[in-house]
Amino acid sequence: MSTQRWHGHATRYVTRRTAALVGCTALVLSLTAATAEARPGHHHPRDTARQTLPANDGWASHGTGTTGGSAADAEHVYTVSTWAEFRAALAADGTAPRIIKVKGTVDAVSEGCEAFAAPGYDFDAYLEKYAPENWGMDTDLSAEPDDSPEGLRRVSAAQQDRSIKANVPSNTTIIGVGRGAALKGASLQIKDVDNVIVRNLTFESPVDCFPQWDPTDGDSGNWNSEYDSAVVYGSTHVWLDHNTFTDGEHPDSAAPTYFGMLYQQHDGQLDIVKGADYVTASWNVFTEHDKTILIGNSDSESTAAVDRGHLRATFHHNLFKNLVERAPRVRFGQVDVYNNHFVASDDYAYSFGVGKESALVAEHNAFTLPAGVSPAKVLKRWNDSPLSAAHNRVNGRTVDLIAAHNAENPDVVLRSGAGWTPSLRTKVLPARAVPFVVDHGAGAGRLR
Repeated sequence: MSTQRWHGHATRYVTRRTAALVGCTALVLSLTAATAEARPGHHHPRDTARQTLPANDGWASHGTGTTGGSAADAEHVYTVSTWAEFRAALAADGTAPRIIKVKGTVDAVSEGCEAFAAPGYDFDAYLEKYAPENWGMDTDLSAEPDDSPEGLRRVSAAQQDRSIKANVPSNTTIIGVGRGAALKGASLQIKDVDNVIVRNLTFESPVDCFPQWDPTDGDSGNWNSEYDSAVVYGSTHVWLDHNTFTDGEHPDSAAPTYFGMLYQQHDGQLDIVKGADYVTASWNVFTEHDKTILIGNSDSESTAAVDRGHLRATFHHNLFKNLVERAPRVRFGQVDVYNNHFVASDDYAYSFGVGKESALVAEHNAFTLPAGVSPAKVLKRWNDSPLSAAHNRVNGRTVDLIAAHNAENPDVVLRSGAGWTPSLRTKVLPARAVPFVVDHGAGAGRLR
């Protein structure tokens, strides 16, 4: 009797356990299938260097679409493994489509910051002269002569600027080979061109070797740095896919402080500015950074004249992890942000910056916030611009992000309704599926 009762109990236990396993397996299989279906690039030619942006895949698919260098002939396919080779491939004569395959780590600063320093430049002398107790806090350094510590800093900074920036021509595909391809310390300039694809690369943020001290910046002064990992400046039809943007070996947490302020040597990871238009950023990882993505770089009327009617960008299936702010901060543009996973750390400030005349649509995203961090922090109002933010989940629960923000910030409420409806989207996953799909599919080395 006891054996039969135990056997019956065990049978029921095994049955329940089997059912649970079947259910879990079904969920994993369905999410895996969703991952494959949501990654439309894998339906294109097996040579990933010749893949093009699928139809309806975000703003970069608008109009003529984005094909990069997919039509390049054999003469215009380059494989590079050094910074000199990379820049030479970009600068090669002609406007014919080109494909640049990056193999291994291409280091733009392989000789170190010392290689850029002007003769006579001395950082200790810079600190001594411009220390607040010596210089004060009321005058910036713009009038300093060329032979001053600031003047020598300017010369050094100009040499770094010329050395680490790489200009990308129209009709170009830049793609990493395999799992270990990287651009280190470089600033990719996609400026005043059309039809560019950048895929499967790890970008280690450029370190500004010569930040400038500005005692008049804020109440306590500030160190200001240059160089973004990638800048889309006045360009159209740009697709950034399956890349990883990181501070790598030089996180802000390891930076020293001078004059009581963090010695900031990083700017942004991705800027979309100066009338840039039709950009899709998909399946990327943005991690370990402060000011991450800026769309529209100023509220000024001169900038507005260039940016109004432009700055249209789509962000989907990206992982934003351990960032402080600007994921993204938006001015002017119609920006569609869907099916992204945001994983915050304790120094989290906000994800979406709502700026001047922005028209942000943020839907079907998932947020993983630390204990004690309110969903109200996801949105930051910089300007009274309406947005749409539906079907988002925070720590596994559906949350009205606008209502959460307004409840905790009654003096700076946000208005609902961006005024437009995105139509250029791939398959939209429910927000509950996003963490699994994005965490297992985004970033360099995961391109199929």
